[in-house]
Amino acid sequence: MTTTQKTAQFGALQIAIILLTVATAVIHLVLGVSILRIGGPPMFILNGIGYLALLFALYLPQLRKYQNFTRWALIGYTAVTIVAWAVITGFDLTNPTAIITKLIEIALIACLFIEGRK
Repeated sequence: MTTTQKTAQFGALQIAIILLTVATAVIHLVLGVSILRIGGPPMFILNGIGYLALLFALYLPQLRKYQNFTRWALIGYTAVTIVAWAVITGFDLTNPTAIITKLIEIALIACLFIEGRK
Protein backbone atom coordinates (compact mmCIF):
# COMPACT_ATOMS: atom_id res chain seq x y z
CA MET A 1 0.00 0.00 0.00
CA THR A 2 1.40 3.39 -0.97
CA THR A 3 1.64 6.41 1.30
CA THR A 4 -1.09 8.12 -0.74
CA GLN A 5 -3.47 5.21 -0.18
CA LYS A 6 -2.78 5.21 3.57
CA THR A 7 -3.36 8.97 3.75
CA ALA A 8 -6.61 8.68 1.80
CA GLN A 9 -7.97 6.22 4.37
CA PHE A 10 -7.35 8.64 7.24
CA GLY A 11 -9.56 11.66 6.82
CA ALA A 12 -12.13 13.87 8.48
CA LEU A 13 -14.16 10.96 9.84
CA GLN A 14 -11.17 9.44 11.60
CA ILE A 15 -10.19 12.85 13.00
CA ALA A 16 -13.75 13.25 14.31
CA ILE A 17 -13.57 9.81 15.95
CA ILE A 18 -10.25 10.71 17.58
CA LEU A 19 -11.52 14.08 18.83
CA LEU A 20 -14.79 12.66 20.16
CA THR A 21 -13.04 9.77 21.90
CA VAL A 22 -10.40 12.02 23.46
CA ALA A 23 -13.10 14.47 24.56
CA THR A 24 -15.15 11.84 26.39
CA ALA A 25 -11.99 10.28 27.83
CA VAL A 26 -10.76 13.63 29.18
CA ILE A 27 -14.17 14.42 30.68
CA HIS A 28 -14.22 11.04 32.44
CA LEU A 29 -10.62 11.41 33.63
CA VAL A 30 -11.20 14.91 35.04
CA LEU A 31 -14.41 13.83 36.78
CA GLY A 32 -12.64 10.72 38.01
CA VAL A 33 -9.83 12.68 39.62
CA SER A 34 -12.38 14.96 41.33
CA ILE A 35 -14.35 11.99 42.63
CA LEU A 36 -11.21 10.15 43.71
CA ARG A 37 -10.07 13.19 45.74
CA ILE A 38 -13.19 12.95 47.89
CA GLY A 39 -12.76 9.23 48.40
CA GLY A 40 -14.98 8.00 45.58
CA PRO A 41 -14.38 4.96 43.37
CA PRO A 42 -11.97 5.13 40.40
CA MET A 43 -14.57 4.04 37.83
CA PHE A 44 -14.50 7.33 35.88
CA ILE A 45 -10.70 7.19 35.62
CA LEU A 46 -10.85 3.59 34.45
CA ASN A 47 -13.54 4.51 31.92
CA GLY A 48 -11.39 7.31 30.51
CA ILE A 49 -8.38 5.01 30.25
CA GLY A 50 -10.55 2.42 28.50
CA TYR A 51 -11.59 4.94 25.87
CA LEU A 52 -7.98 5.90 25.19
CA ALA A 53 -6.82 2.27 25.03
CA LEU A 54 -9.53 1.36 22.52
CA LEU A 55 -8.75 4.46 20.45
CA PHE A 56 -5.07 3.52 20.25
CA ALA A 57 -5.99 -0.04 19.36
CA LEU A 58 -8.37 1.18 16.65
CA TYR A 59 -5.74 3.09 14.68
CA LEU A 60 -2.46 1.45 15.66
CA PRO A 61 -0.99 0.15 12.38
CA GLN A 62 0.20 -3.08 14.01
CA LEU A 63 -3.41 -3.89 14.94
CA ARG A 64 -4.98 -2.94 11.61
CA LYS A 65 -6.18 -6.52 10.97
CA TYR A 66 -8.29 -6.27 14.15
CA GLN A 67 -9.68 -2.84 13.33
CA ASN A 68 -13.24 -4.02 12.64
CA PHE A 69 -13.35 -5.92 15.95
CA THR A 70 -11.83 -2.97 17.81
CA ARG A 71 -14.37 -0.59 16.25
CA TRP A 72 -17.21 -2.80 17.50
CA ALA A 73 -15.56 -3.00 20.91
CA LEU A 74 -15.44 0.81 21.09
CA ILE A 75 -19.07 1.05 19.98
CA GLY A 76 -20.07 -1.45 22.67
CA TYR A 77 -17.92 0.23 25.31
CA THR A 78 -19.52 3.58 24.54
CA ALA A 79 -23.02 2.13 24.56
CA VAL A 80 -22.38 0.42 27.91
CA THR A 81 -21.09 3.73 29.29
CA ILE A 82 -24.33 5.46 28.23
CA VAL A 83 -26.51 2.70 29.68
CA ALA A 84 -24.52 2.66 32.94
CA TRP A 85 -24.98 6.43 33.26
CA ALA A 86 -28.74 6.06 32.68
CA VAL A 87 -29.03 3.27 35.26
CA ILE A 88 -26.84 4.96 37.88
CA THR A 89 -28.39 8.43 37.56
CA GLY A 90 -31.93 7.43 36.61
CA PHE A 91 -31.42 9.23 33.28
CA ASP A 92 -30.78 12.53 35.05
CA LEU A 93 -30.75 15.30 32.45
CA THR A 94 -30.09 18.14 34.90
CA ASN A 95 -26.29 17.87 34.74
CA PRO A 96 -24.93 19.84 31.74
CA THR A 97 -21.62 17.93 31.75
CA ALA A 98 -23.49 14.63 31.56
CA ILE A 99 -25.65 15.87 28.69
CA ILE A 100 -22.63 17.11 26.73
CA THR A 101 -20.78 13.86 27.38
CA LYS A 102 -23.72 11.72 26.26
CA LEU A 103 -24.08 13.81 23.07
CA ILE A 104 -20.36 13.31 22.39
CA GLU A 105 -20.74 9.57 22.96
CA ILE A 106 -23.77 9.32 20.67
CA ALA A 107 -21.86 11.22 17.97
CA LEU A 108 -18.90 8.86 18.50
CA ILE A 109 -21.09 5.80 18.00
CA ALA A 110 -22.56 7.33 14.83
CA CYS A 111 -19.10 8.13 13.42
CA LEU A 112 -17.85 4.63 14.22
CA PHE A 113 -20.86 3.09 12.44
CA ILE A 114 -20.26 5.28 9.40
CA GLU A 115 -16.57 4.39 9.37
CA GLY A 116 -17.42 0.69 9.58
CA ARG A 117 -19.72 0.90 6.58
CA LYS A 118 -16.98 2.33 4.34
